[in-house]
Amino acid sequence: MPLVVITGGTAGVGRATALCFARHGYDVAVIARSHEGLAKAVREIETLGVSALGYSADVADAHQMRDAADHIVTTLGPVAVWINVAMCTVIAPFTQIEAAEYQRITDVTYHGVVNGTREALRVMTDRGQGHIIQTGSALAYRSIPLQSPYCGAKAAIRGFTDSLRSEILHTQSPIHLTMVHLPAVNTPQFDWSRNKLPHPARPVAPVYQPEAVAEAIFKATRTAPRELWVGKATVQSILGNMFFPGWLDKLLAKKAWNGQMDFHEDTSDDRDNLYAPVEGYHQAQGRFSRESKRHVTAIDPTRTGKVLLATLGVLSAVALGRRWTRRR
Repeated sequence: MPLVVITGGTAGVGRATALCFARHGYDVAVIARSHEGLAKAVREIETLGVSALGYSADVADAHQMRDAADHIVTTLGPVAVWINVAMCTVIAPFTQIEAAEYQRITDVTYHGVVNGTREALRVMTDRGQGHIIQTGSALAYRSIPLQSPYCGAKAAIRGFTDSLRSEILHTQSPIHLTMVHLPAVNTPQFDWSRNKLPHPARPVAPVYQPEAVAEAIFKATRTAPRELWVGKATVQSILGNMFFPGWLDKLLAKKAWNGQMDFHEDTSDDRDNLYAPVEGYHQAQGRFSRESKRHVTAIDPTRTGKVLLATLGVLSAVALGRRWTRRR
């Protein structure tokens, strides 16, 4: 069976993706910090009839990631797909985020992807094939208030991935590299992220179930797009920022502030996973299932762009032809 490695695979999108790949016949290796979360994830994955392995490591630590990759390859064999999902954040105005907190978020959410990608390339290069998938976000293109460290990290991942992609093409490497940009997803991150707002945090609507997003990520392994934009809101955010960034600045200043606070939830868990794992939340879905959509569209902007350009070309040719005919 092919093997997929998933960082941050004990909860949220990572957990849903691990189960998704298992259903499609992949053996699964999960990298995360929590021993309890890893044990639960492995047990659930194994019920689907595939081999599973959990390895405790902090993605921010390059040495731990190297040890994890070596152990996974030795135990389960060559890696076909490596998916970087692990993240952490602090939800607060920038002026309320301490320097150490900002550094930690960057180390996990951005440097964790760099460390994971380094190991994926190392174990895949000798084999001569493989597919690396970066879990991105609409926020990699269009930032929102109260999440400056997370938005900055996602934008950094996009810049890093674009640079690496050119290097891979230059060396004619057979390894594929895809970035999947996600919409708001119903995951436990809104319960265990450090929150300095006056109310519990919530995703900005519309919200999607992680299982739907996981299927979109799996789809990327079949078509190997440069990028995959998941969800209508993601497409709208990315395109809108290309054409109307100033207008979006003002809109988000008004709408995205209160839009990230759950005024109906009276209490929240004071524990957070910034420096250590939080037990009890290692599951795919969060607390927003009632409003979450179970199906999501995903588009390859490169292919869609080519179709759009071709359509515009045909329409332009027809218009010129009609004009030329009238002149005759």
